Amino acid sequence: MPKGNATVSEQGTTAVDGRRPDSNPVLVIPCSGIGKVHGLMSREAAYLVTDEIAPQKADVVCLALLVKGDEKTVAAVQAGPCITIDGCGKACAQKNVEFAGGEVAQALQTGRFLAKHRGAQPGTGSELTDEGWGIAREIAQAVADEVDRLRIGEEVS
Repeated sequence: MPKGNATVSEQGTTAVDGRRPDSNPVLVIPCSGIGKVHGLMSREAAYLVTDEIAPQKADVVCLALLVKGDEKTVAAVQAGPCITIDGCGKACAQKNVEFAGGEVAQALQTGRFLAKHRGAQPGTGSELTDEGWGIAREIAQAVADEVDRLRIGEEVS
C-alpha cells in the first residue's frame, strides 16, 4: 500500500505525509486495470517506487479519485510533474492527468517493458510471478530515475 496520498495545503501547494511544501514529491499515477496483469504490474511498480526506492521523492495518486474529480487530487496533480504508468494502449492514467490539467512528465506503458521479455509469464491479474516482479522492478527503476531527473531539474526524457 502507498505510504500516503498527496493533499493540498492551505497555500495551494502539494504536501505529502507532513513533508514541507518545498520538498514536494513527484506524483506517480498507475493504471487501475483491475483483474489484468499489466494493471497489477503498473500498480506494484508505483508502490515499489513510493515505498522502497524513492519514498521521500515520489508519491502515488489514486487514479479513481482523479477520474471522479476529487478536488484535492486534481489540485495535487496540477501542482507539479506527474509520471503515469499505464497497463495498455488506452493510456487511461496519462489521459486523465492531462484532462485534469496536470503535466505528464513521463508516460510509461508496461507492454514496452514486457516486450523485452518475450515469453515471460508475469502472472495473473491478482498475483505476480517472480518474472512479473522482476519486470515491475524494471518499471519502478525507470520511474525512480525520472523522479531523480525531475527533482534536480534536468530536461524530461
